[in-house]
Amino acid sequence: MQRSASRLSRVLACAAVPVMLVAAGCSSGSDSADKGSGSSGSGESSASASATPKPTPTKTVEAARFAKLPDVCKAVSAKTTASLVPKAKAKNGTAAQSSDVASRGGCSWNGLDDKGVKGSQYRWLDVSFYRYESDASLGSGQDRAAENFAKELAKVQGTQGAKKLATAETAGVGDQASTVTYQLRKTDEDFTYASVVARTGNVVVLLSYNGAGYAGADAPSGKTISEGAVQAAKEAVAAVAAANK
Repeated sequence: MQRSASRLSRVLACAAVPVMLVAAGCSSGSDSADKGSGSSGSGESSASASATPKPTPTKTVEAARFAKLPDVCKAVSAKTTASLVPKAKAKNGTAAQSSDVASRGGCSWNGLDDKGVKGSQYRWLDVSFYRYESDASLGSGQDRAAENFAKELAKVQGTQGAKKLATAETAGVGDQASTVTYQLRKTDEDFTYASVVARTGNVVVLLSYNGAGYAGADAPSGKTISEGAVQAAKEAVAAVAAANK
């Protein structure tokens, strides 16, 4: 009886304690510690997993087709420059200054052919090269050259004061080419122009050829100037491939 009374008093004492305390007091301390440590370990694992950076895939672009440019003043043959620009002041051409000859360069020829009482014929030939490297953030050299081909063509087509301007796609000159012909009044004379904008791989070729008649001489025909410009452009484009063999 005494033992039963003692047990009953313990039960009544436990019942008088609030439920949350009973749960805490009657639960096993070792079980609580095990559960607590298990929960903490799981949280740390999740945090570690989320904090680990994922590798960023590297973007690759097509390699540039051409690694260098030719000697611009030799890109058009001496025979062709002599035919297009008779009496040139500098038969070997005048090189344009460039801070990066691997990426851009230019050369020009100009001269006045005095024909006495028949007047004089003036001619100017200019050729420029622009090479573009492949870049992961900008695109391949070929794509960059194509973009700048379009920009350069638009610049020529937007020549101020140009009359009778016409643009024609030109086959057989690199990967893409267009010839822009027009007339322009300068120094009280009518000049006939032909500009060829071409692209070969990652290189853009700009070629301008123009002429005028002085002292009563007739201006050259558009056909003569256009055919001369295309011939020179073909040689310039071929020179790029030859320089990279």
